[in-house]
Amino acid sequence: MTESTKQPDRDDKMSSEDYENLLDRYEFSTKEITMEKILKGRVIKQTPTYVLVDIGFKTEGIIPIEDFTDPKALAELRPGSEVETMLEKTDLKDGYLVLSKKRADGLRAIENLGQAFEHGLTVTGTITERTKGGFNVDVGIPAFLPESHVDIRPVKDASALLGQTFKFRVMKFDRRTENAVLSRRLLLQNEREEKKRRVFGNLVKGQKLTGQVKSLTNFGAFVDLGGIEGLLHVSDISWGKSTHPAEHLSAGQEIEVVVLDFSERDEKISLGLKQLTADPWANIAEKYQAGQKITGKVSSLTDFGAFVELEKGVEGLVHISDLTWSRKLVHPKKVLSPGQEVVVTILDVNPTTKRISLGLKQASPHPLETFKQKHGVGARVKGVVTSLTDFGAFVEVEKGIEGLVHISDISWEKVKHPSEKLQPGQEVETLVLNIDVDKQKISLGMKQLEGDIWEGFFSRQKAGDIVKVKIVRLTDFGAFVEIIPGIEGVIFTSELDEKKLEKPSDAFAVGDERNAKIIRLNPKAKKISLSFKQALYDIEKQDFQRFMESQNDRMTLGDIMKDQLKGISAPKKRIKKEDSHD
Repeated sequence: MTESTKQPDRDDKMSSEDYENLLDRYEFSTKEITMEKILKGRVIKQTPTYVLVDIGFKTEGIIPIEDFTDPKALAELRPGSEVETMLEKTDLKDGYLVLSKKRADGLRAIENLGQAFEHGLTVTGTITERTKGGFNVDVGIPAFLPESHVDIRPVKDASALLGQTFKFRVMKFDRRTENAVLSRRLLLQNEREEKKRRVFGNLVKGQKLTGQVKSLTNFGAFVDLGGIEGLLHVSDISWGKSTHPAEHLSAGQEIEVVVLDFSERDEKISLGLKQLTADPWANIAEKYQAGQKITGKVSSLTDFGAFVELEKGVEGLVHISDLTWSRKLVHPKKVLSPGQEVVVTILDVNPTTKRISLGLKQASPHPLETFKQKHGVGARVKGVVTSLTDFGAFVEVEKGIEGLVHISDISWEKVKHPSEKLQPGQEVETLVLNIDVDKQKISLGMKQLEGDIWEGFFSRQKAGDIVKVKIVRLTDFGAFVEIIPGIEGVIFTSELDEKKLEKPSDAFAVGDERNAKIIRLNPKAKKISLSFKQALYDIEKQDFQRFMESQNDRMTLGDIMKDQLKGISAPKKRIKKEDSHD
């Protein structure tokens, strides 16, 4: 049959002869087709308002463009494309049969739903909208998909399903009311059971399989083995320390794995990736020994240290205390960065626990060793006071190296707190007193720069000298006195006064200044004993001697005695009173 040269046009005028011929053709055609029969036609052409179709009769038919509800299907129509349709009207429209694809689709859908429901077949439909309790699905006619039957697992984003086309099982269908209830879950469960039987039927422990990473979690990766997923635990991904699977794998990646274990009853398959390579820890003790220096790469940083990769699958930990020689703990991120190559020293290897302890600071000389070579004991060094404590002041003598000036080494004078002489940030000059590399300590002194005042004192003074002192402390056994700033001595109670004292505070007070006689010196122990009592006696004796020396040489002892006795009268004789009364 050829296409009619006459195109449907409301403005075309037909002759009576043409109309009679058309009517004859129409009557002939309609005798062979019925309203309830699905017709198969081929597209002749498409216009913005209709699709012209050859249905195998003398008269072509037109399908309104709005009958094509699927835009994709409409766009794919070409001349010659096959479509199903039905007779919509028995009267002609502009000389053409009026056809309905929508009615044909509905009738075909009812037939398909009936067949699928009776024989357990599937139907294809597109989810069109969300409705109460589920979704509407276009399968030629609207059908209902309960939310619980959308998938095997709960759907997180229902909106993502709209517009998607799936296959469904028909759970319920009423041909009279044309009501259908669909299930995608039943279909997926059946497919899954078939896949499970197929996969588990061929599984063997130790078997190598190729799968696709479906999803990643904190504890591992799920790998699709052909419809059934196995778990690749994070501990079986790499021989190195367990990290997040995302550091090794990505979703969609195709990988080879080995079957470690499986249970068809529990539907579990355990997979391994690291097992495809040799265990690098097997002979670890032969490759690495304590004291060995080795180059590695920083793999990750934590609050307690840094992990360094020594080789693929082998990592060691540099504890925060082994990062630097500084006494203060420094956060690893201030010293190292991921990916950085470093030289470390192996401190310990434990093949059983698969742990290697590393040291970063041990790979370089101790700063104190270098300092000791540059500045020996007795060297003068300048530094800045970094902090003060009750027992002394810390001074940074080189970057990262601090020494302690003990409170007793700040000044020869008595210092109660370092803040009396020093302040943080103050630059000072010190003398190196001791360097202990093992204990990481440097002892510094400031008073020693002035010389040893004790040595000078003992060289100038001797027992018997009388010195001016000031009482600085009173105790039960005597008094401590300051002879010169920085040097103190002790006066025991027996040497305080000629009178016997119950307590030194009965006759003396802190701050009193008096003359004292040095009665004992102990240079080795730096101890000095003094006496107020003996000093007083010696001073009186000296005064008497000076007085004697100042008198006339002609005076004799007898003259002096006469002068002394002139003012002394004889004592009156005491008369014993007798009783006047017998």
